[in-house]
Amino acid sequence: MKLKLDVAEMAEEFFEDAHLMGIVAPIRDYQFCWHLNQHLRFRFRVNVDLEIQMTKKNRHYYFPIYEYQEPQLYRAHYLYRNQHDGEYLLPEFRHLDYIWLTKGENIQEGLITEIAQTIRSFNGVQLVVEMTNEKIRNKEHLIF
Repeated sequence: MKLKLDVAEMAEEFFEDAHLMGIVAPIRDYQFCWHLNQHLRFRFRVNVDLEIQMTKKNRHYYFPIYEYQEPQLYRAHYLYRNQHDGEYLLPEFRHLDYIWLTKGENIQEGLITEIAQTIRSFNGVQLVVEMTNEKIRNKEHLIF
């Protein structure tokens, strides 16, 4: 008997309380996180347990995920690096350097807008765009 993993259902559950932004900022991830931590008063840290590993053409690619859990709130922020050594986590969005995912309860649209405006003010940031998970073809790459 073969069991089949229902990725579509898993993705639907994962994204049901999520907001996504795409960011074009050709700067190092640690520098970008430093700006986020300074300007938004967040505490992004790399979470090696969430790192996404991909194998293509007998090569291994590693995509770090930075995480910040808001204290006293059921809300978490995840920052994915979209590119590693010429390979992309989301190939349909090659132009994006980072994917920002906010998950949690009671996320007001104003919060996402405020975060996006703050990020736009950073030196080196060229674009911040809100995304919908329906437009992502490789949703399973974001699920941890």
